[in-house]
Parts: sequence; C-alpha cells; structure tokens
Amino acid sequence: MKETLIQQFLDLLKREDIKYQIQTLFAPIMEVILMELSPYIYTIITLVFIIFIMILAILILFVLILRNKSIFEKIF
Repeated sequence: MKETLIQQFLDLLKREDIKYQIQTLFAPIMEVILMELSPYIYTIITLVFIIFIMILAILILFVLILRNKSIFEKIF
C-alpha cells in the first residue's frame, strides 16, 4: 500500500504538465531568494578574488626571493 502510493506520487511528478505547474509555482519564490542572496554572493566572489590575488602575490615574492639567494641568505 505504502509503496504503491509513493509510486503513484512519483508517476504524477513525471508528467510534463505537473512539472510546468511546479516550476511556475516556485519561480517567484526562487527569484526572491536570489534577490536576497545576491549581495552576499557578490561579496563572497569579491573576497575569493582578493584572496587569489594575495596568494599569487605571495607566490611571486617567494619566487623572486628564491631566485636572488643573496637576499635569502641575508634573511636567514
């Protein structure tokens, strides 16, 4: 009984008209959620980009220090 009910529900969800109705129902909800989250998404993308640039700069400085061993030997 329970399995047939679940199977009937899954068969109902496979219908194209039901899929379209669910999409039209949830489209405004998803739009509001994305509008609320967009400043946070932009902030996270900006921070990731800044961190990437900082790591790249550290790597470049490290390579330059290792190339010029005289500076490296003076430090250590």
